[in-house]
Amino acid sequence: MSLAYAPGRSGGPTASTTAVVAERVRERLRAERTDPARDPELAMRIVHAEVRRHNDFALARGLAPVDDEDACVREVLASVAGYGPLQAYLDDPTVEELWINAPDRIYVARGGVSERVPLALTDAAVRDLVERMLHATGRRVDLSQPFVDASLPDGSRLHVVIPDITRRHWSVNVRKFLPAYRDLDRLVEAGSVEPAAAALLRGAMGSGRSILVSGATHAGKTTLLGALIAACPPHHRIVTVEETFELGVEAADLVALQGRQPSLEGTGEVSLRRLVKEALRMRPDRLVVGEVRDAEALDLLLALNTGVPGAATIHANSAREALSKLAALPLLAGRNIDAGFVVPAVAASVHLVAHCERDDSGRRRVVEIVEPVGVRDGAIDARTLYLAAA
Repeated sequence: MSLAYAPGRSGGPTASTTAVVAERVRERLRAERTDPARDPELAMRIVHAEVRRHNDFALARGLAPVDDEDACVREVLASVAGYGPLQAYLDDPTVEELWINAPDRIYVARGGVSERVPLALTDAAVRDLVERMLHATGRRVDLSQPFVDASLPDGSRLHVVIPDITRRHWSVNVRKFLPAYRDLDRLVEAGSVEPAAAALLRGAMGSGRSILVSGATHAGKTTLLGALIAACPPHHRIVTVEETFELGVEAADLVALQGRQPSLEGTGEVSLRRLVKEALRMRPDRLVVGEVRDAEALDLLLALNTGVPGAATIHANSAREALSKLAALPLLAGRNIDAGFVVPAVAASVHLVAHCERDDSGRRRVVEIVEPVGVRDGAIDARTLYLAAA
């Protein structure tokens, strides 16, 4: 195998130069049996060496060298070990989310506001990127499984839908993990939580009360839930349950569980309901469900009724609507589940509901905290403990 650069193929700091250097790097990685994901430092050294090699060759042949070696190194690494032209956006700490509607319609969100980026791919390039993202997850997407949720190595959540569920192109969404806002003090500094609300929530977590976080999509529910987990006493054993790892929180005594899709044979699925039951066997001081949206609400409710404090998120338009929804979801578990049991159980087991909203400017904040106080006329009654200024 020759690593010499072919005359006429190299040039200045262009896409073709990056492609040539990237191919040489891939040849060396294959020859040395190196996985750049497992040994990033060695991959970095190889890329640096090949960029310098390219410049030495260019100078000897009178060709234009790469002026910005560091930029070329970043581009080659993104091509070889990262996610190609998307890597710069995924590395950008201001980007919260990235999505692809079509190869030439790619968007990012910064500060809750979306913008189209000047990037155009091909259908084949999008498929290749998705395959790379899924490579280490053990998950798949194909005609028999046209949806997939997975966690990327940095904790970001990947969601993909393919045709013929979509009309023509693959739909890709990457929701990034932003650790900077995973504690209440940081959220207060960012203006997402008022100090009074933060003190109320911190005290509730410290005293072992159960908290439900509600809001619409992209309202900041998962971020707030992560901050609440960080507010738990350090000696608490925390077990988190998610469809795909997204919370990305750290604690001294924490176990994170995620569900599993069925295999090609339709076996091996692990549902949220199963995970909640398994979590209760792990001696949790706090059970956390990333998002409640189906019959797993019954298992969570039963856990809360046994004295295990909980925390979870739920989609709802208000804090009181969140309580009503949590009381309705357990009915999906079967006909033998009676609302006469569920409604009082929710009122007794959920101590606080923190509701999040995102305004037109993209700002996310906690706007209301309510406390259930009982049942009135068959519905959960609640009082408002905190209401943000308009």
